[in-house]
Amino acid sequence: MNFQVTSFNRTTLLYFLENLSPKQLFTIPKGFKNNIIWNLGHLLITEQMLTYGLSGLDLSVDKQFVKMYGKGSFPSTEVSKEAIADIKTQLIPAVKQTKIDYENGVFENYNEYETSAGVVLKSIGDAMRFNMFHEGIHIGIILSLKKIV
Repeated sequence: MNFQVTSFNRTTLLYFLENLSPKQLFTIPKGFKNNIIWNLGHLLITEQMLTYGLSGLDLSVDKQFVKMYGKGSFPSTEVSKEAIADIKTQLIPAVKQTKIDYENGVFENYNEYETSAGVVLKSIGDAMRFNMFHEGIHIGIILSLKKIV
């Protein structure tokens, strides 16, 4: 599995966190359902859920994040500075750990899952490929939000 695209995505996402103000991160513009910080947290959680979660393994991120940023959640206009710091410090290490665990064969079992997009994931490889697609969509949304806020 090639983790280069996901690593590039995460570096791009970290740039947003480091270069946007809290106001820019929290603003939900008219016509949008979410904000930049929610998209960033959502990407962190989704990668964990698609890999570790569907493999029956513990997530490496705080379970509270699943409630805040998981599928079906909605953003708040205020997120604590600690939550922002947590996202910032976990974006890249989480993917590095997934790569290490993948290379060490940790993902032995995988529970088949049909995504909201109708894509059926049957393996950890499918999950990682879909995750790259998913992150690309949300990076596009973040770029759109960034232009408005």
